[in-house]
Amino acid sequence: MSKPEIGFIGLGLMGSAMVHRLQDRGYGVTVMANRSRANVEAAVARGATEVASARAVAEASDVVMLCMDTSASVEARMRGPEGVIAGLRPGAVVVDFGTSLPASTRMLGAEVAEAGGAYLDAPLGRTPAHALQGQLNIMTAGDNEAYDRVKPVLDDLGENVFHLGALGAGHTVKLINNFFGMTVANAMAEAFAMADVAGVPRQSVYDVMAAGPLHSGMMDFVKAYGVDGDPSMLAFAIKNAAKDVGYYDQMARDAGVSSQMAPAALGALRAAVDEGRGEEMVSQMIDHFVARFAAKPG
Repeated sequence: MSKPEIGFIGLGLMGSAMVHRLQDRGYGVTVMANRSRANVEAAVARGATEVASARAVAEASDVVMLCMDTSASVEARMRGPEGVIAGLRPGAVVVDFGTSLPASTRMLGAEVAEAGGAYLDAPLGRTPAHALQGQLNIMTAGDNEAYDRVKPVLDDLGENVFHLGALGAGHTVKLINNFFGMTVANAMAEAFAMADVAGVPRQSVYDVMAAGPLHSGMMDFVKAYGVDGDPSMLAFAIKNAAKDVGYYDQMARDAGVSSQMAPAALGALRAAVDEGRGEEMVSQMIDHFVARFAAKPG
């Protein structure tokens, strides 16, 4: 069987790696012009077709993939006279790989269905390096028939491809996952900062904690910066963590409940962003807590 034509919108670090992988696997790819040119030009040099609008991407594609930063960005690319929905082929599938609000996802899904297509949410786990090797974790949700149609493509991108249920379930699970991960990361960052205050070596704190049931990959990522000085082990920016935990908090409120745990991590992350640390990696939250303790707030 011939491979479907892929349209891809959002060639950041992750998106460009995914496009590279799709091209390696023999897919025809259409990409959208962007002010950030380097990744688009690299994809075109490898054979991708560049067009001027999201509508034109959809008109050329059997499967439209978006890998964007926020729900607002996804909605902007989906809607309007030059949006994906306006150019959607009959029976086309749209896949949102970003981390979006489930309520937004469900609304877009209804609009895509009305236009004759299907919408899947499929947020990602792992890194751009994994994307290049087709080793992503992909948390898909939505219509079963649409999922079955795009599953071979997802298998070329991911090592672990899940179908989690009705539309929005993928983004729900991803937000729960990221809430937990960022809460643990912030707790570990504060633990190292508190060790400094108490005059205890960070290495000693890590050695004791890692010897018991608290040991985790996230602990190791934060330790990589806090003890070894390497922030790259957790290549996730503080501003993105604040966005995701904020979405989790919003998701809870949309469901008519309130999170007791999220406000602590969210408050610390947003405070770090306000300090100008938004582009730093999450493991560098240690420096935020160190500065906060040095200021001796009441």
